[in-house]
Order: sequence, then C-alpha cells, then structure tokens
Amino acid sequence: MSSEEKKSILVIDDDITIRKLISYHLEIKNYSVIQAKDAAEGFNILEKENIDLVLCDVMLGEMDGFTFCQKVRANEVHRLIPFVFVTAKNTFEDKARAMEVGGDDIITKPFDINELILKVRALLKRSYIYKIYGAKKNIEKSFSENRTRIVLIDDDVSTTKLFQYSLNKAGFDCETAHTANEGLKLIKSSPPDIIICDIIMPGIDGFQLRKMILEDPELKVIPFIFLSAKGAEKNILEGFDLDITDYIVKTAGPKVIIAKVAAMIKSLDKERRKAVLELHQAADSIRAKVVPDNNPEFSGFNIEHWHIPYSGIPGGDFIDYFRLNENNLAIVMGDVMGKRWGAWYFAFAYAGYIRSSLRAVLESVDDFLPSKILEKVNRSVYNDAKISEVFATISVLILNNKNKTAYYSGAGDLPILYKDSSNGKVSKIQSDGTLLGFSELSKFIDYTIKLKSNDVILLSTDGMLESRNNLKEQFGSTKIVNLLNSSSNDEDPLKLIKKEFSEFTGNRFEDDVSLISIKVN
Repeated sequence: MSSEEKKSILVIDDDITIRKLISYHLEIKNYSVIQAKDAAEGFNILEKENIDLVLCDVMLGEMDGFTFCQKVRANEVHRLIPFVFVTAKNTFEDKARAMEVGGDDIITKPFDINELILKVRALLKRSYIYKIYGAKKNIEKSFSENRTRIVLIDDDVSTTKLFQYSLNKAGFDCETAHTANEGLKLIKSSPPDIIICDIIMPGIDGFQLRKMILEDPELKVIPFIFLSAKGAEKNILEGFDLDITDYIVKTAGPKVIIAKVAAMIKSLDKERRKAVLELHQAADSIRAKVVPDNNPEFSGFNIEHWHIPYSGIPGGDFIDYFRLNENNLAIVMGDVMGKRWGAWYFAFAYAGYIRSSLRAVLESVDDFLPSKILEKVNRSVYNDAKISEVFATISVLILNNKNKTAYYSGAGDLPILYKDSSNGKVSKIQSDGTLLGFSELSKFIDYTIKLKSNDVILLSTDGMLESRNNLKEQFGSTKIVNLLNSSSNDEDPLKLIKKEFSEFTGNRFEDDVSLISIKVN
C-alpha cells in the first residue's frame, strides 16, 4: 500500500457530537472516516473494513476503551494498527494505562484539532514505514559478519569440552551450559544462531527444554539440534515431533556435527543475502521519503544536496524542502542518534515521523520562524511515548528570496557555516537548542543572516565530519572551512567538498554522509 493512498480511520465515541466533529476535520484532510458508537460496533468494523488508524474514547459504556485496545492488540491481524485515545481523562495513571494496554498516543479533551491531525498524520507515516521494514528487525545482528554463535547444552563435562573445542576450531563461537536452566538463561540473555542440546539431563531434560523454548516466539525460530546418545527410532521421531532442525547421535563424532552445522549456516546465509537484497530494493523504493531525489528550485538561490547512505541502505540522516509560499522556502536536515546499522530502524520510523510532523506544522504556521516550528515539532515528538526516547539533531533554515535573508534555528545540531562573499570570511553559527524530544519545554533561538550575491551557507551531519582516512584521521570541519576560504566566488562549494572528501576517505564512509549547499545568485 502506498503511503499516498487514502487512509481509513475508525472513530469510536459514544458522543455523536464528538464523532461528527472529528470526522468532519479528518474528511477535510482527505481521510476516509468510519464511525462507531461503542466497542462492539468497533470490533465489527475492524473485521469488515481495512482500517489504518483508530481514534477511540476511553469511556464507552459496557466495554471501556482500554479493554477494547487490549483486545485489538491481542488480535494478530490488528496488532500493529495505530491506536490513539481521545479522552477527558488526564491523570498520569490514565496516560500510563493507555500506553500499558498498547495505545500509541493519547489526546485530552478538549483537544486542539490541529494537534489531532498532526498526530494522525505522523502515526500513519510511522505505521507505513513499519509495514515495509518490520518493527522488530535487529539489523546489526542479522547482517553483521560476526562468527556464528552456538549454545551447546550437555551435562557431560568431557563431551561438552570435546565438542566445544571442535566447533571453535572450525571457526564457530561455541558457549556451553551443563543444565537446562543454565542453558535457557544463556539463550535468553543473548539469543544464539544455533542451539545444540543433549536429551538426557538431570532435572529438566532436553525434550522439556525444547518445549519451553517453543513457547517463546523470539526463541522458537532459532535452529535447534538434539545431540544424544539415544539413537533409537522412537527417540529420533519424538525429537522431530518438537519441530527441531536435526537430530545427531553422539557416536557420529565431532566431524559430523561440524558438517551439519556448516550446512545449516550456509542455508541461513542464503536467507540473509536474500533479505539484504530485498532491503536494498525496499530502500530504493522509499529513498525519496528520506532524501528528495532532486534539488529544489527557488528563485535567487542555487541549492544542492549530497547524500550517501551507509552501505547503500538509508540510515539516520534525512533532508526535506518545503515551499511555504512564493518568497519562503524551508530547508530541513536531521540526524537520528545512532551509527551504521544501529540507526537504520530508527531512521525510517523516526525520520518519517519528524518529516510528517514538520510538514503538518509548516502547513499551519502563520509566521515563518524556525524556532517556533521546532518548538511545535519538539512538543509533538516529546509527547509520543513510543518515539520520545529516541533523540535527533535537526537544523531548520528558512530562506526568503524577497529580502535575501536566511532564518536559522537548530536542535542539538552541528554549527552551520556561512561564507561572507564580501570579505571571504567563513563563520560558524551554533544553535543552542537541545536535542529534539529531549525536553517538552525546550526553547529554540532564531539567527538571522542578511545575504548578498555569492554568499554561501553549508549544513552537514556528523557522518561527514567523523569519517576517517586510512590513517584513522577524521575529516573534521577544518577542511571544509579551509576549502571555503580558499575557493573563489565562481566555484561550486559542493563540488569542491565532495572531491576533497572522496579523496580523503577513499570513498569508504562510516556513517550516512549528508551535505546541503546554499549559494546566493
């Protein structure tokens, strides 16, 4: 489903006036709205219709909104639908309860309709991203090139040592446990790639342990091998009835174990390569959602950006341009906290959220001050319980081509660089705003830059500055400043920096690399 398709929203409230008010404003924004007066009607609609988001009152009569949400979350089909409570309840306990039962957000009556629309748009954007990429993928674990990790559980100490030695020598990373409880604790603390387990053990035996693992959705998918002295057909069939990957009789020896484990890893690697290919294809399809394909056209300015995602998969950086009116253009650059694969999941969920929030705010602002825009977006981010613990840096720059002025404010971002063409001096302008989402009451300061022909403004994220050469030296901001100082008014600053950076790093980057160049015509 495309993020641009018309979305369906279920509004549940026993007050017909509230239902109609919310529905009216949502329909103006081109959403398809279905109304329900109670939980029973809500269930019926969820079963029959393709609902993208639920807005639900807490006080609903026979079944309250909290219980309704719990039951919705218990249904696998509806588990990931964004769920927002709209309620007159405003205590800390109510908000905690809303999150506890699986709600995504809570809006208090009487509510600001613009806030409601903002949260709806942001949650729909986040939901779309989750559907494409999966909310629980651990990318670092799935695609890193670490050695295959094996947990071997056997009460026979000498056998355990023999097999551990052979597996480690073959290039695997084998950890051991001598009881089922010890093994289960090891597996839960850090899930391995493969579990190898004896059957006959004191206390909890291998069959019982396997049943316990099958009850855990996170652990039951790990390939499981029984290693046992019991080679009777009955025992082997009993083992395979527990959905194991393989059954090996101990007398077969370490070489057989190693061969079977190697074959299993080869099969897993094929699946991983396939997943990486699909991830690249998905990234290609949504890259415009993180960084625009084209530079914006804006009278009086030449604006260019350069963005290279880490390992070809978009990560923590995002860029956006928003035309406010004929004379004003908003430029946004952000960076989700995290590096490499670790930032990947947050990047799409969070960057999509921020961009959607920003666009909603920009559509409704009366004055074009970056500080006020950041305050509204920050408040929205902070109040979202599922996003607020992930922080981001962000720069907002608004260009006015009528009076040739740039207005800038930032949240935890790097300094922007400004080159005054009249004297060739390059200065850093550092905002003092805190990270986005760090505090609900964060204040942001505006900086005004009066521009002249050939003046240059540069924005970048830390991926560029922290990238290193083969001597482990960082690129840093000094090189950029020196390049700007030595360049003439006729030269393209972005082209100069790209060339220097590529030569310095040998085109080997350690994080997303993003740069925006603004030159006054």
